[in-house]
Amino acid sequence: MLKLYNTRTRKVEKFRPLENNLVRMYSCGPTVYDYVHIGNLRAFVFEDILYRALKFNGHKVKYIMNITDVGHLTDDADQGEDKMEKGARREGKTAEEIAKFYTKAFKKDIQGLNILEPNQWAVATDHIQEQIDMVQKLIDNGYTYETSDGIYFDTTKLDDYGKLAQLDKQDLQAGARVDMKEKKNPHDFALWKFSNEDEQRQMEWQAFGRTGFPGWHIECSAMASEYLGEQFDIHCGGIDHIPVHHTNEIAQAEAAYDKKPWVNFWMHCEFLLMKDEKMSKSKGNFVTLKDIKQEGISPLAFRYFLLQSHYRKELNFSWKALKAAQKGLKKLRRKVNKIKNKNTDTDPKVEREFKDAINHDLNTSEALSVVWNAVKKEKVSMDSIIKMDKVLGLDLHKIKEEKIDIPNDVQELLDMRAEARENENWEKSDKIRAKIKEKGYKVKDTDNGQKIVEG
Repeated sequence: MLKLYNTRTRKVEKFRPLENNLVRMYSCGPTVYDYVHIGNLRAFVFEDILYRALKFNGHKVKYIMNITDVGHLTDDADQGEDKMEKGARREGKTAEEIAKFYTKAFKKDIQGLNILEPNQWAVATDHIQEQIDMVQKLIDNGYTYETSDGIYFDTTKLDDYGKLAQLDKQDLQAGARVDMKEKKNPHDFALWKFSNEDEQRQMEWQAFGRTGFPGWHIECSAMASEYLGEQFDIHCGGIDHIPVHHTNEIAQAEAAYDKKPWVNFWMHCEFLLMKDEKMSKSKGNFVTLKDIKQEGISPLAFRYFLLQSHYRKELNFSWKALKAAQKGLKKLRRKVNKIKNKNTDTDPKVEREFKDAINHDLNTSEALSVVWNAVKKEKVSMDSIIKMDKVLGLDLHKIKEEKIDIPNDVQELLDMRAEARENENWEKSDKIRAKIKEKGYKVKDTDNGQKIVEG
């Protein structure tokens, strides 16, 4: 049985859908004001593995991911400016143009990483009315108050506010997290922001007697509930969403729906680090998928790099480690290619061990080890590899003849070896073969001459 770590309980638990065999799942998607970096993409790869693992276990999955194209302020604590407006000024475009451009760029990135698209993209600006309706419901239920700059959620009205992040509300002091201004309590958050009359916004709507725009958190609660209902199975995202965004999603959704548990399983991916620091745009220590491709590294090599670690462990990125992952993936592909040309049977233990690894909280590193061991021993069929790769998403069955860029010094050795063989100087030929191997290449002699491979 599939077992998953539930952030809500801080335990690995048996997963059972709330409704028969249908799994309803929601993921926090990108804010489309700029390119996402590979730290962001780690979370989307994790969610893709989860999606694939659910289907691997025979579940039907209704999977929703949002696109934030309005309302996400530069400060998660309701301060700063709207990231979409900031992006529009940066590039001299409209906010709508920015959203379309970076949505397209994001979808291109996930396609390169072989990430399956959700059943439904939920775009924030397409669901403004649903967000207004939820804010109105919270007003009617007595969970809000109004200030000069917006409508706020009163977190003291919920006895268990902050349960996901295990916050102790009683220990909070005013101003502990943000400048209070007109807020009653430090963790209160904006449901709807009123437009500043001194600013000209491109994205604003009439609601609650004023011109304004939604707070960041309301879109996910409103859209997830619109598509998945008042209670659903899994909500996931990055670990940084726990203390603010997901905590506030829970507060407003459960206050709107009579405090029913909104989500059964909460799942979160750990940070991708760079030199032991969280990768982030604000620090400038980030890498994009475009950067990786410009270095001649396949996006699937980055996926392979991520799968070598557990999603709940911090992972340090380095170019050296990524290049090693590319080499490892190429080697795995070559071994799979050998099996493709043989009629190999699968050891019954292989698929069982693979499923056990995946079903123990998505242990991709162990699952990869199972595949590697089976391929090395040639105790696995191509059909089994394809079945297991439906979870890993490495396209192992789509094998193409690799073109190798041969360094000049290696090419010179190859030419010398060809001449030695032509002169039937087998001893010299073998010595040159050994030198070529020292440089990381292997030579095979075929009817069409020498063939070189890495490894």
